Amino acid sequence: MPIPWVYVEIVRHLHKGERVCILVDNDVILRRASYSLLRGGADLDQIDFYRFPTNRIWTRDFGPIFIKSKDRKVPEIAVTHWKFNGWAKYNDWNKDAQIPRKIATALGMRLWEPRFPGKTRGRSVVLEGGSIDVDGQGTLMTTEECLLSPIQQRNPSLGRGELEQVFRNYLGVHRVLWLKRGIAGDDTHGHVDDLARFVGPSRVVVVVENDRQEINYDTLQENFELLKTMVDQHGRRLEVIPLPMPKPLTFSGQRLPASYANFYIANKVVLVPTFNDPADRVALSTLSELFPDREVIGIHSVDLVWGLGTIHCLTQQQPHG
Repeated sequence: MPIPWVYVEIVRHLHKGERVCILVDNDVILRRASYSLLRGGADLDQIDFYRFPTNRIWTRDFGPIFIKSKDRKVPEIAVTHWKFNGWAKYNDWNKDAQIPRKIATALGMRLWEPRFPGKTRGRSVVLEGGSIDVDGQGTLMTTEECLLSPIQQRNPSLGRGELEQVFRNYLGVHRVLWLKRGIAGDDTHGHVDDLARFVGPSRVVVVVENDRQEINYDTLQENFELLKTMVDQHGRRLEVIPLPMPKPLTFSGQRLPASYANFYIANKVVLVPTFNDPADRVALSTLSELFPDREVIGIHSVDLVWGLGTIHCLTQQQPHG
């Protein structure tokens, strides 16, 4: 099985600059994971295991979204526990939905459960971590396809203004940038982490397709042009940098969501999915210029993307504190 060794490669690079927390279903999985990590050269003293069973591996979407208080003297780290419903298309999500509360308890952190505003107050708000990206200064980016489409069935009674209020209340967001649609093959109805990402204040990378015959061409051009008209919460016009798209990947006739935008920014490295494609080196070179203080490392992700996600989908950052 190739997947465990992809995990080992990810952890091997991450644990040199930060502690790595890994969810395991039980002691048997923990022993197997520990053995594989040791064989791959990882230091288990830099890794924390949590025996929390899950339904799937995409921690970004069901895991906790951490928030940090503005008090610089005593910054409190807390957990926001958004409702997870299997992207409104799968039924096996009960274990996943418990993870934020379990992690908050294990870490001794306060937990906030975002609720509907206004007349519908009281219901839990559905949100996946991969559907949003933030710049850390009050600007959030997402897509209409994911959060506003009538077919997505996440929060059908919440409109644009109400969702923006929820983001203000629970994530400290003051401006929301609404893109249109996500990439072909995305099983999540347009998650932004396969589409566009913040790489600094008022600086965004967005994937673009150069082949006019490709299904993604019009969608990605629309988002690219839209971003060039947008400003952040301080009124600064965005600097928009294009990332290439790899050639289409399919498995058993299904289009796969292969995208270089699904990278993970760590303390000392940036891990970028690669796909045995000529565009790999272009994406790595572009991101290396944007992150001069970090080593940009390609992680072979063809095996991962068969599961309809890659590196950003697997991970969730936790602020220091």
